[in-house]
This record gives sequence, C-alpha cells and structure tokens, in this order.
Amino acid sequence: MSSKFFSNKKITIVFFIFVAIEIVGIITGIQLVYNIAKPLLLPILMGLLLLNTNTTTTGRILILTALIFSWLGDVFLMLDDPKGVFFIAGLSCFLITHIFYIIYFLGIRSATVSLLKKQPLLLLLVCGYGITLIWFLFPQLGSLLIPVTVYALVICTMLLCSLQVYFKVNKPANDMFVFGAMLFVLSDSLLAINKFLEPLPYSGISIMLTYCAAQYFIVSGYIIQQAAHD
Repeated sequence: MSSKFFSNKKITIVFFIFVAIEIVGIITGIQLVYNIAKPLLLPILMGLLLLNTNTTTTGRILILTALIFSWLGDVFLMLDDPKGVFFIAGLSCFLITHIFYIIYFLGIRSATVSLLKKQPLLLLLVCGYGITLIWFLFPQLGSLLIPVTVYALVICTMLLCSLQVYFKVNKPANDMFVFGAMLFVLSDSLLAINKFLEPLPYSGISIMLTYCAAQYFIVSGYIIQQAAHD
C-alpha cells in the first residue's frame, strides 16, 4: 500500500483518539481535557480532506467551508452562555454548515433516477420526523420557536439531499453520505431534546459520538467520491 494510505490512516487514528479524549473529558467532568480536545477535532478532519483532495474543486471548497463553520459552532457552544447568545451563534454556524452540505449534494449531477423518486416514502418519513420533533419541542421553545423550526427544516433537507443523490454517487461514498447525514440529524435531535425537553442519560457522550461520526463519514464520502473521478 502507498505511503499516502498509511498517512491518511494515521490522521484517521489521530481523529478518533481525540474523540476518545473528549469523551473521557465528558465522563470525568474534567473541563480542561474537553476544552483542549474539542476544538482540535474539526481541524484534523480539515487536514484529512486537504491531504486527500488535490484539486480545488467547488465540492472541496463547499465541504471545507462547512467544516470551518462547524468548528466555529463547536467553539461558540463551548462558551458560557447565560443569555443564550452563544447558543444562537453556534446554532447559526451549524445551520450554515448544513446549507453548504445541501449545496454540495445538489451540485452532484447524474442522469440516474434519484432514490427519492424510486422511494417517495422516504420523503414522507423524513418530513414526518422533522414535524414530530418540533411538535414535541414546541411547548419548551418559547422565543426560539422560529430559529429551531428553521434549523429542523434545514437538517431534514440536508438528509433528503443525501438520499436524493444516493444512486448518483459511487459506492461506498453514497452510503457514507447518507449515514453521515442521518447521524448529523440524530446528533442535533439529541442536543435539542436534551436542552429543551428533558435531560438525557449520557447525552454528552451520545451527542458527540454521533456528531463526530457524522462529520467523518461525510468527509470520507467526499474523498472517496472525488478519487473515483480523478
């Protein structure tokens, strides 16, 4: 195998080591460990993306920009937030992240019939999930009803876009895109339920594991998809 393969494998290992360190910080309650590990996660994925994609394509720029806004969202959500200002800032950054992922997915062109056309029930299931989530959160949202509703709409749209291009993308990139999008929706849903509805057991661990895995799968899917076209 090439030296590039081993280099990329090392970056992936480093990423998941830092994920593990962050989880240890959450479990032990050692804030310093958490504060050191979390801001490094997305830069590691950015490095993985940049080292594996040689050309400055529109897709690469979109994915990289999404990761940058995710990193900003991570930082904002780490800050003390007595008035909710940093929470809104973090929510806005992740909203922009999803928008860039949507733009990337919509930019994938192919004459192949989309998965949503073949399986329209998926459209109803995703829309139903988003509506149900807001329905349960509604009594607790107050002034955040509109931003959280918009956010739910956007994350469900991102998931639908990943399903839309499923047959238009090479395997296993298509599986990674859909799995990553589903995990992102799950992570955001757990975060919303934990914050607005009721505290969930092991919420910090489950939210971060699903979030980190989601970002990793989307980035890896893009790398595989671009390699197939080089």
